[in-house]
Amino acid sequence: MAVSRWDDRERAAMVALLRRTSTEQGERDLVQRLDEASPVAVLRERLGSADLFSDPVEDAMAGAAEEIASWEQDGIHVLTMGDDRYPHRLCDVFDRPPLLFARGTVLAEDDGVAVVGSRTVSPQGRSLATELATRLVERGLTVVSGLAAGVDTAAHQAALRAGGRTVAVIGTGIRRHFPPENRDLHREVAERGAVFSQFWPDRAPDKTTFPLRNGTMSGYSLATIIVEAGERSGTRIQARKAVEHGRPVILMRSVIERTEWGRITADRPDVHVAEDVCGAIAIVDDLLDRHKQLERFLSRMG
Repeated sequence: MAVSRWDDRERAAMVALLRRTSTEQGERDLVQRLDEASPVAVLRERLGSADLFSDPVEDAMAGAAEEIASWEQDGIHVLTMGDDRYPHRLCDVFDRPPLLFARGTVLAEDDGVAVVGSRTVSPQGRSLATELATRLVERGLTVVSGLAAGVDTAAHQAALRAGGRTVAVIGTGIRRHFPPENRDLHREVAERGAVFSQFWPDRAPDKTTFPLRNGTMSGYSLATIIVEAGERSGTRIQARKAVEHGRPVILMRSVIERTEWGRITADRPDVHVAEDVCGAIAIVDDLLDRHKQLERFLSRMG
């Protein structure tokens, strides 16, 4: 990502730009443009020059700065993609969100593995999610999930019980709680890890928000483990996004046996099938070894 660290003016310009960008494609176009120019410069392109009486750019930035201040007073971190606190792994993906809101402890370098799956999880799936999350914590990894019912809830709860770090990437604004019964879990994850949202803080969930967050969760994570899912599960979107991002995917055997998309995905590059928890963790260990080898190689090259 060819941008330097942005200051407060550029952060305000980014918020002002996004307030004037209403579509997903518009956001992607903006991200590409910001690889070449600063937010202030792009805002000037869109709003025009000052006249004798006012400057539309300064007016827009002043309003955005007030918004940012109000969010921060509420304990919300406001992270632009030019911020050195922005998750570094997300910088590598083509559909990274230009703005993130967060509560909790933000780590730009965070080695996490996503554990996701069906909201209507079976007892066996819940047990798998619990054991996987516990084993990931034992390896010093962050457990990443979506704070949804079912597999996500089991993974977050197990990570917290094991004394580890867990991160939620949610499909609503950061001030919302979905499902409502996870309000307390939302608070606990924020207190002992972090909660991220790419949506305006008060935005309610809709049919577009959860697929977008699945892409962000994939980009945040080293790999994605899909514990259990149905044919129409939103989890299949995260599997597809992870493949597009070049991130490893681990499918538990039941996903292959019960879904057509699972069988198709299993044939894609860097997609693995695990028979049980031990098999999944062995794959994670191998992926970690590859990741460390790559880091050492890049360090020598740099």
